[in-house]
Amino acid sequence: MRQSNILIAQGGGPTAVINQSMVGIILEAKRHSQITSIYGALHGVTGIINQNFINLTLETDSNLERVALTPCSALGSTRDKPDLSYCREILKVLKAHDIDSFFYIGGNDSSDSLRIIANEAKKSAYPLRCIHIPKTIDNDLMINDHTPGFPSAAKFVANAFSGINQDNRALPGIYVGVVMGRDAGFLTAASTFGKTFEDDGPHLIYLPERDFELNNFLQDIKITYQKFGRCVIAVSEGIRNSQGIPIVTTPGSKLEKDAHGNVQLSGTGALADLLTNYIKTNLNVNRVRGDTFGYLQRSFLGCVSEIDQREAREVGAKAVEFAMSSYSDGSVTINRVNEYNIEYRLNKLEDIAGKTKKMPDFFISRSGNNITEPFRKYLEPLLGKPLPKTSRLEAPIVKKL
Repeated sequence: MRQSNILIAQGGGPTAVINQSMVGIILEAKRHSQITSIYGALHGVTGIINQNFINLTLETDSNLERVALTPCSALGSTRDKPDLSYCREILKVLKAHDIDSFFYIGGNDSSDSLRIIANEAKKSAYPLRCIHIPKTIDNDLMINDHTPGFPSAAKFVANAFSGINQDNRALPGIYVGVVMGRDAGFLTAASTFGKTFEDDGPHLIYLPERDFELNNFLQDIKITYQKFGRCVIAVSEGIRNSQGIPIVTTPGSKLEKDAHGNVQLSGTGALADLLTNYIKTNLNVNRVRGDTFGYLQRSFLGCVSEIDQREAREVGAKAVEFAMSSYSDGSVTINRVNEYNIEYRLNKLEDIAGKTKKMPDFFISRSGNNITEPFRKYLEPLLGKPLPKTSRLEAPIVKKL
């Protein structure tokens, strides 16, 4: 039996459960006698190019279990987007270290890097298996019913908006919360799961899947404010107008671009500022506030879905099983069966790479500013234990004298 060396890397935005996938790979790899060395690349593909590896074979199982419960990427991550020449350099390093299985935990850009590396390995007749393990809080990977990291981030967003609603009820006004989601609105839509009472916020939800117009936005707020005397709004960072232009890219705005050429939407308060200023200018409301959730959503300690933890571990273990049995490249996908059962399958890298899944139209209300019951049924089993419920005083009003 040929001896095997494997390499693990983590790429893109961290999540609360990404280390579960890494540990799932390591523990399953230790069960296969042909795997002699398990290496980890520090800071993703950047670490491969620079040959910054650690020997994960020597990690104890007890420490691995502690790391699995720790949020964010234990190996470090990267925003590098490898082109063909970059991937050829990666392949040179993999050959030098006699790596025959490369496991990359990441989103659609990570799977695209693997696709290029796998193709180059085939051209040179190098026996390399490239396996992609899904990860993204945006929940936007094709074929996957959902992706590890999303359920925990969704749980955080739901709980956060539940607390925001209480604040807004105590001190009524208009509140805008900007949630991650460049092209897909799944995470923003999760904001509604913190509601207990009929008049709880968020009262309005805006997603990238529907055109956003400021005049309609203002009219929605007016109606809601007249009805409740307050208004809580959840907005995806990637909302755009009918021409497909992100709302945040207003004339004169100076926004950074990431390594992929995308306008930097996260980590800035630009959209929240734009929307709250527009509301203040056009509505006679004294209290208008806005927040950008930013990186808080990704790796918030102590707010994790146990379903997410389990599946993130399993998808890592399955990646090793597929690598050792199928001898082919691919992306491990999570597929829902019946009410809520999961099957893990190995799909072609090109079916995932560089593609974006969006929220189905039937998950979004006809008005375009809320979600539907089918979305609730979709997300509910992913959150695990029931979310905390809020309560209200029920004492009667004292008659005025």
